[in-house]
Amino acid sequence: MVSDNVIEWLAASPSPFHATSLLKERLLMEGYEELSEREVPLLKEGQGYFYTRNGSSLIAFYLPEKKKAAFRLSMVHLDSPTWKLKPHPVIEKEEGTVLDVEPYGGLIDYSWFDRPLTIAGRVMVRDGNKVSSKLLYVDRDLLSIPSLAIHLNRGVNESAHFDRKGETFPLLSLGRVDFEAFLGKELGVKKEDVLSFDLFLASRLKPCKSGLNDEFLLSPRLDDLASAYSSFFSFLEARKEGEIQVYYAADNEEVGSLTRQGAASTFLQDTLKRIASSLGFDYRSAVASSFALSIDNAHATHPNYAQLADPTSRVILGKGIAIKSAASETYTTNAFSSALLKALAQKEKIPYQEFTNRSDLRGGSTLGNLSTAEVPLLTADIGIPQLAMHSSYELCAVKDIDAMAAFVKAFYSDPFEVKEDGYLFLS
Repeated sequence: MVSDNVIEWLAASPSPFHATSLLKERLLMEGYEELSEREVPLLKEGQGYFYTRNGSSLIAFYLPEKKKAAFRLSMVHLDSPTWKLKPHPVIEKEEGTVLDVEPYGGLIDYSWFDRPLTIAGRVMVRDGNKVSSKLLYVDRDLLSIPSLAIHLNRGVNESAHFDRKGETFPLLSLGRVDFEAFLGKELGVKKEDVLSFDLFLASRLKPCKSGLNDEFLLSPRLDDLASAYSSFFSFLEARKEGEIQVYYAADNEEVGSLTRQGAASTFLQDTLKRIASSLGFDYRSAVASSFALSIDNAHATHPNYAQLADPTSRVILGKGIAIKSAASETYTTNAFSSALLKALAQKEKIPYQEFTNRSDLRGGSTLGNLSTAEVPLLTADIGIPQLAMHSSYELCAVKDIDAMAAFVKAFYSDPFEVKEDGYLFLS
């Protein structure tokens, strides 16, 4: 089952840098060729390629031998809400040494308390006459954020507000800490060669199945790695003919995507234009004939808070993928793109549901509408339903991971055509 591979990959992805490295490693194993954005590509039909940017975003694509001048594309994100270490993170106190961190994305603060944590990300080091990037994952229980005892905070169960200027700092040691020396030792380099870093807190809790029949998956970073990995495996396994198949895994969605590697950047546009130029077809015409999936996990109806769900669009765990729409246009789905998804799911007998927010509640956003500002693809938003979104430990149904994988594989493999608005040609 695809879900078993997803669980294994979740455990190996403590940061977007690790996730990108994992995708890159598998693509190379599958015969894909890595390209440099600094060079004009010479592309060949019957070959797969990929670009990376910042070491934390990746775009892979395959060029069929019998190709159409159109793109079939899925978009996901690799980052998750967490805490990021500041450049000089060590705060030494008489009571213990803590690390100065700030929130990355809209995390649920209390979900990080009283559990084993570590740090993960990348460190930039001097390597002779150059500067290189090294992945870091401290593979041991290194940190924790201890709760304040209820005896000192009698109202803790009535409110859960935390002062991020000091109440959420993780405890590291009882002694003095030379943080650069610590990083150097972990990486096998000299202290003075440690120049800078992008490091985050990572939960040490492992992905695990739960429920009477092992029907649930508990894991850090389900949003959005469960969707990212299930769609990636489908990208690799799908038929290799027809439209040019593209897989885009972006960083920084949780903080707005406004980076050179985020969905609001030109990364996707640059890549698609390079493909069109190398193969000699018109980029704008190809985009007009293309279709994209924006894939980001969705809110399932919570059994303890069912009143917060929309009364006509209740998404239930284990009942299939969620097609997401919103009048605010924070999702890209419209009647046209939704019709294709439903027709495809019905044809392949893949379960699906429809998600909208309750009308008085503001929903989240994702990467689809940011990406289409640069590349105006016909797009729809879908996701794996989950609970505890943006917690340090989230929950989804195992069956929905496999449903997502089946749907994305069908999306890449089915020979439908996009014509004018309102016309879809199905096989």
